Amino acid sequence: MTSKLIWLAAAAVLLAQPAAAQVPAPPPPPKETPHIAPPPKPGTEASPVARPRFPQLTMEQLTPEQKPLGEDVMRISSVGLGGPYNILLRSPLLEKRLFDTLYYLRWQTSVPTRLNEFAILVISRPWRSQVEWAAHAPLAEKAGLSPAVVAQLKEGKRPAGMAEDEAVVYDFITELMGDKKLADATFARAKKAFTDQQIVDLTGVAGQYESLAMLLAMGEQSVPAGRPEPFKPGEK
Repeated sequence: MTSKLIWLAAAAVLLAQPAAAQVPAPPPPPKETPHIAPPPKPGTEASPVARPRFPQLTMEQLTPEQKPLGEDVMRISSVGLGGPYNILLRSPLLEKRLFDTLYYLRWQTSVPTRLNEFAILVISRPWRSQVEWAAHAPLAEKAGLSPAVVAQLKEGKRPAGMAEDEAVVYDFITELMGDKKLADATFARAKKAFTDQQIVDLTGVAGQYESLAMLLAMGEQSVPAGRPEPFKPGEK
């Protein structure tokens, strides 16, 4: 009897203990605010935006398979369902896989934001990717990249005045894109500036945004209506 009473008392103590607090899930990244450009000066107005090859989707048009993906996009996108998402939603499973990868490469990557955004611009410039440049140039400057560096890159130049880590990013990506290989000296500079994970993540973000630039070019997808295109017709 005494043993039974002791067991019941112990059980009562355990039941009285408060339940372990649940760790809340991390909040989603903030939705990016679209960059609002000042009104153009007379005679410098943007050219009309070309009509994309894929009609613009709306949330009301999405299928049951597409709708959850569209909701994920709307939580983070500064262009809504425009840009690459308007194209990728045509292939929902591909869109889901790429969205998950983009989520990592934008908000969980080991590469500092200033350099990550710079890498995206380095990729988007040879493609003259209207969407990528319009979205990421303001983000790069907000993260600390010099506006002068952004402006020179937009002109197609190797920017002067880059910080050493920025110069490594520029040379690493342009050499890998142009030569389809990386010289030992360039890799050694990257190893000195970055960790192994950062080198892999940097290569990953470059490859991801070149893939997106290719999709945007294929679909002739530009900035949303009403926004000026960063690259003008005939601009090299």
